[in-house]
Amino acid sequence: MSSALDTPQGAAELAESLLPPLGNRWLHTQAVAQRAREASPAVPEDDRDLLVAAAWLHDIGYAPELRDTGFHPLDGARYLKTLGAPSRLVRLVAHHSGAVYEAEQRGLTAELAAYEREDSSVLDALIYADMTTGPAGQSFDFDRRIDEILVRYEPGSEVHIAISKARPYLRAAVDRTRARLADQPM
Repeated sequence: MSSALDTPQGAAELAESLLPPLGNRWLHTQAVAQRAREASPAVPEDDRDLLVAAAWLHDIGYAPELRDTGFHPLDGARYLKTLGAPSRLVRLVAHHSGAVYEAEQRGLTAELAAYEREDSSVLDALIYADMTTGPAGQSFDFDRRIDEILVRYEPGSEVHIAISKARPYLRAAVDRTRARLADQPM
């Protein structure tokens, strides 16, 4: 079952209705969507629009009007579900960029578990797009992006602890995506 939300255009329109007031978050989202388009050859052709749509929507849970738990992957996924978004799109947003690690720190593991995580090239490519894009849309390598997050969040904070624990998982997803891209015919 498809909806306009699982198309890049529909997802971009929803993101644009929520994120521009957040400044750098909107710049980051636009750049993550562009990076996802560039990484789309790393996923099956039938999943490329879904990847880009998920990139547009991965941070909508930061929008103040969607804030419920304060955990943006969960808040974004819950909102998308209320809109009738396809389950796969909802689950990709819920689990982007190692969300399970932060859910554990926030005591939201059970709530996040309501959305089954898929281990797929699509989730890997979404992680790649997010973890190689800086907070204002800059192109970063993986280590610079992780280091930037660790500097931005106080040691001992939920995000700092979660990203520190998630680093090997996130690196593996980025590496798998890079390998898939390298395997593409020129």
